[in-house]
Amino acid sequence: MPSPLSAKVTLNDIRSARGSGEKVAMLTCYDYTTARLMHEAGVPALLVGDSAASVILGHDTTLPIPLDFLIQLTAAVRRGSPLSFLVADMPFGSYQGRTGRAVENVCRMVQLSGCDCIKLETAAGHAKLVARLADAGVAVMAHVGLRPQAVGLLGGYKFQGRTAEEARRIVSLAQTMASAGAACLLLEAVPPEVAKAVVDRTDVPVIGCGAGPWCHGHVFVTHDALGLTPRRPRFVPDLGDLAGPMRESFAEYVKRVAAGEYPAPEHAYAMPPQELAKFCRTDGGDGRDGTPVAAPVKELRDEAVR
Repeated sequence: MPSPLSAKVTLNDIRSARGSGEKVAMLTCYDYTTARLMHEAGVPALLVGDSAASVILGHDTTLPIPLDFLIQLTAAVRRGSPLSFLVADMPFGSYQGRTGRAVENVCRMVQLSGCDCIKLETAAGHAKLVARLADAGVAVMAHVGLRPQAVGLLGGYKFQGRTAEEARRIVSLAQTMASAGAACLLLEAVPPEVAKAVVDRTDVPVIGCGAGPWCHGHVFVTHDALGLTPRRPRFVPDLGDLAGPMRESFAEYVKRVAAGEYPAPEHAYAMPPQELAKFCRTDGGDGRDGTPVAAPVKELRDEAVR
């Protein structure tokens, strides 16, 4: 049986994974209902990712999703899972450019959503921003490796660290972010050897997303693991097929409506008999006194079926 969360999961719990060897399970989440189910299942950490642009809004990339929308999603997830360690993605355009504006946007996210940590897709130039946020008391998860918001620069969604030089740059960037004050790292789509080097050369928790077994925790897009997206990336486990049963349920509903089986009597609200009698009472049966004429409920239902 699932074991619901019973105590608040904090950054210290995530940090302790480095020493204890206990792996942190993290999933993406974008709505209250799913968050409640994950809370009841005992998922300790949730990420409201900008991947919502694809799996919720239907965009080809993560770039179009606006900050206000992600704030609303994150707040909904917080209500559904109040005890999880909640990470909020900062979308494209919300932290690039002027540092002061980026800090304002991050503070707005934290204040309005109730998240515990924010995530930035980082390049070397973001070290100053990470330091400013750390000074302000904001926990930052620095995202390195494959950065979906830089898909135009990278030339597509390709795993990173393919060469020794690329691998060295990823490790160096991870070290820079940790030194700047990042509370943890998210390492996406890199070979396990690169992930191990990052783990060995930094002192913060490393969450892997397609980065092999050496990371202290793991995350992926939940929709991919449940068969709700067209293609499952190789690093995502098969946790079941929700798409098939959902399609069958939707088709069954269409069938019942077409056959006149829904709505059935058990789906109707019943007026008290004395009120129904008043409602159906007419002057001569033609409604000339202004009182509505109402056919018996059974006759109405039979007519609808015909």
